[in-house]
Amino acid sequence: MEQTLVILKPCTIQRGLMGEIISRFEKKGLILAGAKMVWLTDEILSEHYAHLKEKPFFQRVKDAMRTSPVIICCWQGVDAVRVVRNLTGVTNGRNAQPGTIRGDYSISMQENIIHASDSLETAAMELKRFFKKEELFSYVPTLLSNLYADDERDAYT
Repeated sequence: MEQTLVILKPCTIQRGLMGEIISRFEKKGLILAGAKMVWLTDEILSEHYAHLKEKPFFQRVKDAMRTSPVIICCWQGVDAVRVVRNLTGVTNGRNAQPGTIRGDYSISMQENIIHASDSLETAAMELKRFFKKEELFSYVPTLLSNLYADDERDAYT
């Protein structure tokens, strides 16, 4: 069973889209393993966006991520990283396919609703960055047999 990080960005909070976005993951069948609302610090944003450090828009991205609190989530399920990325859509909301979160709710490259880990390795690193071990919960939901076939459930547990 995989876990992946999702951040609902300030634009999502400001637009009141939190419930709609979270419900997309729930309806797909992903299981919420952790969630919290936080104000991100400049230090954590500098670490999180270190790969953009040399880009001219680095400070603008960090500033945008500090305009309101964000909601940080850990979602889990079989192939959770890929499933979340498929639901999310491409980074630029103008290019995202209708039916994806960004395709339905974003028209911007920066104000694109959501951050989602792009690989298992990145997910592990990001989850460790944003969550303490005791903030993540492992449980087997009672509806598991309605989400996965028997052999898929083995991959979940």
